Amino acid sequence: MADSKITKKSAASNTPHTRSRSGCHTCRLRRKKCDESKPICRACKHLGIECDYKRPSWWSHPERRKQQKDLIKDLIKRTQQQKPTPKPGHSHGLIATSPPSLSNSAPTEPSSDFPRTRAASLDSTFSPHFSLHTPQDFFTSPNLAQPQWTPMSHHFGQMSPYDVDIKTERQMFVNDIPTRKDSTMSSFSAYPTPLIGSTPIGENWIHEEHQEHFETHFEQTFTTEQSPLGLNIFDFAHPPLSPQHKTVIEVEECDKYLLEHFLENVADLIFPVFDKSQFGSVRSDIILPSLETNKCYQHCCLSIAAMHLKATGQAQDAKRVDEDIMRHRFETVSQLCQAFNSEGPERAGMLEATLSLIFFQASVASPDDGLLDIPWYQHFQGAVSLIDELGLVHAPFGAPGTAPLLRSFNMTLASWIDIVGATMTGRVPTFADLYRERVEANISSGLAELMGCDDRVMYLISEIACLDALKSQGMDEVMLCKHIEALGHNLTLTEQPLNETSDIYSPSGATRPKELSQTITAVYRVAARIYLCSLVPGFDKSQEAIVVLVDLVTDLISSMPAGAESFDRSLVWPLLVTGSVSVEYSSFRKLFAERVEQLGILGTFGSVGRIRELLADLWAVNDDMAAKGELQSVHWRDVMHQKGWDFLLI
Repeated sequence: MADSKITKKSAASNTPHTRSRSGCHTCRLRRKKCDESKPICRACKHLGIECDYKRPSWWSHPERRKQQKDLIKDLIKRTQQQKPTPKPGHSHGLIATSPPSLSNSAPTEPSSDFPRTRAASLDSTFSPHFSLHTPQDFFTSPNLAQPQWTPMSHHFGQMSPYDVDIKTERQMFVNDIPTRKDSTMSSFSAYPTPLIGSTPIGENWIHEEHQEHFETHFEQTFTTEQSPLGLNIFDFAHPPLSPQHKTVIEVEECDKYLLEHFLENVADLIFPVFDKSQFGSVRSDIILPSLETNKCYQHCCLSIAAMHLKATGQAQDAKRVDEDIMRHRFETVSQLCQAFNSEGPERAGMLEATLSLIFFQASVASPDDGLLDIPWYQHFQGAVSLIDELGLVHAPFGAPGTAPLLRSFNMTLASWIDIVGATMTGRVPTFADLYRERVEANISSGLAELMGCDDRVMYLISEIACLDALKSQGMDEVMLCKHIEALGHNLTLTEQPLNETSDIYSPSGATRPKELSQTITAVYRVAARIYLCSLVPGFDKSQEAIVVLVDLVTDLISSMPAGAESFDRSLVWPLLVTGSVSVEYSSFRKLFAERVEQLGILGTFGSVGRIRELLADLWAVNDDMAAKGELQSVHWRDVMHQKGWDFLLI
């Protein structure tokens, strides 16, 4: 086996090499070869500079990219000054041939510089009318050499590598007097074991140089307003971390196991769509900076870790876990209350912790943990007050025709909770007027990037929730039906043909954010139509039109991969709405049971575990009523009320 690998390496060295996309971003920025050793490549280790395999925040910004390159140059100079000058080695000359042309691009002269090559691409494949492809689709062009690259998912699975220092403190008391305080530092690493026997990159850099320009241009084009999903569009509650920053999280010794459990087992469950649309930035942009700087957020995460241990049956000491849940839950709420009553500047951090209390619990809690807690909508009232103080509702989005300003991540998350939460309670969404303004101005809130569904469809779900609330207040039936008809027409306007041959996964196994968002949007759109139809006076779920809609949702979900790595946990609201109107022998019920079973342990807790219990109780009641010939059905909200549940199913 070793001999065969050496033979392949020697043969490959004589052929042109196209740079691997799995090389570290530092080498790609320097346009140098990378041997892809992990956690740090040989070139970065030799030069003593930061090695970034995860897509850094500066990658898609030309100005920040230039600053980073200058910073690396300075670091290399300082490093080289401290080392003896190496003996001159054999130099490899660059062959003066033109790079392979892109499809439909203007011919490139051997002497032409690469920016001109990219400009030619702007006039052809990257025009506004040209359909964007994923990078791997471009590599299949007959005019481009096929690169030898390995997807990041093969190296890291479904997670990005990161390394965190955990600082714990222990204090000794004698007769209630502090006598000694010990601090310890340990590291928690999510870097996988480096792959053995990987083939080094070849010496020919012509294709690499051209590919760098192509990749930079593609990423700049992909972030424009014509793009279905944007990259780096969010403004977070904390400033971006420098590449040299080392994350240090301080916790008490007794809570170290909770922090490690959260990082290892819970962090991956939060924002699965966002993690794919933003290329794994959940940890680097949200979780790690907040754990390091926001104590309220940290207590929230530790309570969530304990809840996950309990929900998954991993708790060795059930009593201790319950105590940890309540202790950190109390600390989170008490610190938030103190901060609310103070004039401190940390309003953004408070909002982040408040929204996390709502959303994280919906992701990991068991259907009934038997512990006292504050309902999610009371937390949300506090979040609304903070949003008003921070002025996030009327934050500018840039002038028409220009690139939009960064969206507040907290405001986007609050909008998601607001819209779905309104359908839970039967009330008007708090920011319903804001969503109407954004519909008229064609402004995105970033919902597609965060949770997968197109913003326009989510705005329409907000309008349907408003209509639902008006109906419960005794709205005239004629006026109600007119509004239902108008909203149905608006839903139709958002429909786009779904490519039956497209898959949310590429042949290499990487997730395609555009296709994923299209599929999730299609599921939400049909579920929204079902929700709208349920408001019609005299609604009957056995009507043919409703059965057809339920079957359509079933077909759409069937087209998506199932299992623990699926995105079924991102479809809780459509599953609830569709399941609530499914008849006894509907194919949807069979599909739902199969998909939840394939989720394994993930189907027993969080919002999926909750709707499984809710739908089981709802189906039992309604099927029994249907067997007796009764046309009236019990609403899922009534079942939740009878069980004393006030969950946010999101």
